[in-house]
Amino acid sequence: MLMASPPRALPDVTVTAWSGLLVAATAAVAMSRAHSTSGTALLLAAVVGSLPAVLCAIAVSRRRPRTATPADRVTMTRAVLASGCAAVTVLVLAGAVPARTWWLVALIVPTLLLDAVDGPVARRTGTVTEAGGRLDMQVDAGILVVLSVAVAPVVGVWVVLIGALRYVFVAASWLRPSLRTPLPRSPFRRVVAGLQGAVLAFAIAPVVPVDVARAALLLALGLLLASFANQVVLQERQNAGLGVIAGEAPGACRGLPLPQGQAAG
Repeated sequence: MLMASPPRALPDVTVTAWSGLLVAATAAVAMSRAHSTSGTALLLAAVVGSLPAVLCAIAVSRRRPRTATPADRVTMTRAVLASGCAAVTVLVLAGAVPARTWWLVALIVPTLLLDAVDGPVARRTGTVTEAGGRLDMQVDAGILVVLSVAVAPVVGVWVVLIGALRYVFVAASWLRPSLRTPLPRSPFRRVVAGLQGAVLAFAIAPVVPVDVARAALLLALGLLLASFANQVVLQERQNAGLGVIAGEAPGACRGLPLPQGQAAG
């Protein structure tokens, strides 16, 4: 009896990559209608802006087997919307558009709201997978990078640490294998992770006073640093305990995956 093969992800990968480019180009052109923008800036915004969707598509295409679940498609949609955010951010950095614009807010809101959709979709369709959770974390991290870079001209370059901290942690985990020790899910870490995008969106809104935006972002960054510090302490303690039980050195958990929810601490 022949077994049905799992759905291939190639169509989803192709659609995601091209949709990201289309959304990035559309966002850049829409901004150019309201502001004087050079052709070079528009081209750069379209190409660089498409990266979130393209990188998401590449991540799915590297799976073995190469499949995409309904929840993955929600995550891919978020990556496509993030490409629009990235395109506007490129124009902001180029000085072609204001640092705070409602166009960017309009793209950010659905991008963030969809983060609450992929999890329930995965559970309802019975397609909860480790690969899907990892893709969700990667897209979350990319969105925080885009938003923190977008708001940096308003409050200062220090805010980029919100987007960079996850990557700093991952880099540190290759030097310190104990930082790859899995941990149980933490309500505190989940709330802090979700708070980062919301506060960045709040800070980007043109009606929010800059001082209020800066204070909110400082608070969010402080909570994020506390979340990562808490995670490091727990991982070191758990890894030391595993080492004692197994009679091994604390660095013996070298092959363990990164803990879930690590995208934002």
